[in-house]
Amino acid sequence: MYVCNCFGVTVAQVKQHAEDGACTPRQIASACKAGTDCGGCVRRIQALLGRGACPRREQVDEPAPALARLDEAA
Repeated sequence: MYVCNCFGVTVAQVKQHAEDGACTPRQIASACKAGTDCGGCVRRIQALLGRGACPRREQVDEPAPALARLDEAA
């Protein structure tokens, strides 16, 4: 079944890219162009990726809490 009709990307291809590490629709787009033409498939891609599969960006980019930094300095 196709997820992206513009580029002929299938559900299986999106799942394979997700298994290879693509966590967001933007990363899927980088891998296979899905979602970069009309954008109609972006919500389907999001649904396939699900939630909680990858860490949220805010958590990854957050600096360590102040107390943890103090413990490291001691």
